[in-house]
Amino acid sequence: MADLVSVLYSWLSFLPRITKTNFLEIAIIAFLVYEVLFWIKNTRAWTLLKGLVVIMAFTLFAAVLRLDTILWILEKTATIATTALIIIFQPELRKALEQLGSKNLITGILSFDDGKADLGFTEKTVNELVKATFELAKVKTGALMVIERGVSLKEIERTGIEINGLITSQLLINIFEHNTPLHDGAVVIRGNRIVAATCYLPLSDNTSISKALGTRHRAAVGVSEVTDSLTIVVSEETGRVSLAEGGELRRINDAETLKKALAGIEQQEESGSRFKIWKGRLKNERKADK
Repeated sequence: MADLVSVLYSWLSFLPRITKTNFLEIAIIAFLVYEVLFWIKNTRAWTLLKGLVVIMAFTLFAAVLRLDTILWILEKTATIATTALIIIFQPELRKALEQLGSKNLITGILSFDDGKADLGFTEKTVNELVKATFELAKVKTGALMVIERGVSLKEIERTGIEINGLITSQLLINIFEHNTPLHDGAVVIRGNRIVAATCYLPLSDNTSISKALGTRHRAAVGVSEVTDSLTIVVSEETGRVSLAEGGELRRINDAETLKKALAGIEQQEESGSRFKIWKGRLKNERKADK
């Protein structure tokens, strides 16, 4: 047994020494590789990756058979091909950088900003949103309601008209009523308040979205691709209610399903507040009760 241990130890002695720094580097690299692969899988870059695998296999085949002319052509076109791919996939790269830039780990944990006072999402707000949504759906009035979560929607908010009103079903119905100044575009919701209306949203260029869906649905998917927002869509043609989240659009068949989805935000806000330092907490609670 002692001889076996000594042999194993002698084999291990040939390996480089692994330190805590090496383990940290391995963990970081593994995380980055996972994130890149996850991003590739959810964009058109997945098709690109499969094409690159085919080209690499062809290059290896040419190298094994020593096809020098083909290898020379591949070498000379590599730089041009890389530049062309960056241009072709510019929208995907832009969205990835937007998502990376919108994540702020430090301010997500410690927040002293009084402007975040209205981030609470109460049961009353959920009920008002659900009531307004299905009242609008009943009369086939188109609507687009973007609910802010972790990623700020300030840039989108600036494209519209400031409202800063407490959420009620009557207010939402009046905003989206036909032939009113505010009915066109989206409303941005932050916590218990409608902060802006007639806001412009980025359109998704996802080719898998059904052609039967119009600009309103494509805008809902577009904003969900670049932020972590939740967007309620009411179709003007059919009165159907949909929910956009994470670049995906799903049908909402009844009020109870929508209420459960919005109640999930309410629970996240409550659990997230345990890890945040609020400045003027009592003041904010009084505002929410009004």
